[in-house]
Amino acid sequence: SGLAPFQRLAQLFADQRIARPLDAPPFFGGAVGYLSYDLVRQFETLPSLASAHPIVPDLEFAFFDLVAAVDHTCNHLVLMYCPPLTRFLGESREQLFREGRDRLAAFEALLTQPDAGTAHPDDLAPLTFTPEQERSAYMQSVRRCQDYIAAGDIYQANLSHRFAVNCAALRQGPLQADLSAYRRLRTLNPSPFSGLLRLDTIRLISSSPERLVRLEGRRADTRPIAGTRPRGKTPFEDERLVAELQANEKERAEHIMLVDLERNDLGRVCRFGSLRVDEVMTLEQYSHVSHLVSHIAGTLTEQATGFDLLRAMFPGGTITGVPKIRCMEIIEELEPVRRGPYTGSMG
Repeated sequence: SGLAPFQRLAQLFADQRIARPLDAPPFFGGAVGYLSYDLVRQFETLPSLASAHPIVPDLEFAFFDLVAAVDHTCNHLVLMYCPPLTRFLGESREQLFREGRDRLAAFEALLTQPDAGTAHPDDLAPLTFTPEQERSAYMQSVRRCQDYIAAGDIYQANLSHRFAVNCAALRQGPLQADLSAYRRLRTLNPSPFSGLLRLDTIRLISSSPERLVRLEGRRADTRPIAGTRPRGKTPFEDERLVAELQANEKERAEHIMLVDLERNDLGRVCRFGSLRVDEVMTLEQYSHVSHLVSHIAGTLTEQATGFDLLRAMFPGGTITGVPKIRCMEIIEELEPVRRGPYTGSMG
């Protein structure tokens, strides 16, 4: 069935559920993984036109009971051992305590070993990016999107263009290469949802400013980003670009369309009357760009689960367009390669 992957995940989450320690950081153990953009095929009917290369799982998660959490504000490191609650039913607390003590001690010893050393970003060879389609072909796809807009099929679409990178420039072993690439991306484009995820079948490096969705208790929220301008080279130019962004009728119209889309998606699983749009087109600025951001929140219905929430929101409208399903059909038609984890979600 269309819900099979989420049903399986829900079962695993229930089996591996852990209790939240007092004063715990946001992540203190449990599942970490990703949902591929193409996972949407599990619950929406889309054409199969683009090639799936490289072939990667639609989703992959790993479960962790040992965590090192760093508070960068306070420069504080916390090591935690949080076994699944099911283990407390069949094993003594003393045994679990001894296991936790021993594993935390071994973890601390590992973390305090001298750093083997990694190359500084400035010492590495330049990265070479190669587009996977010619510019002329991409621009033809853009014009085709414009035709769909003129015909009334869609209001806006988010068309992507994939590049391949020469990994030989990253040098060293697999872990060092991943860390080098992540450091270089963080240096070039620091973002609030940057991350490096190393799983059995894939390595993901992200520098995203956008959260798809968050659930705390029964309260769910999302912060769609739509509307972007580059940062100015001077304070005066920066102010001019921001003013132009905030006054641009096209950017404002597209943003409101996406807010309506995200509000409707969130409303599918939230209590009637609980939805609030408490920020509209707030300015957020990063090292290279300025964005317009809104915030939408609501309270889940008694019947809805976190997986119902994911299914309702995934993938985010800001990376598809409006209306979502028709835009995804057009993306499948015009993009030569399936997106895979790109524009999916990780966390």
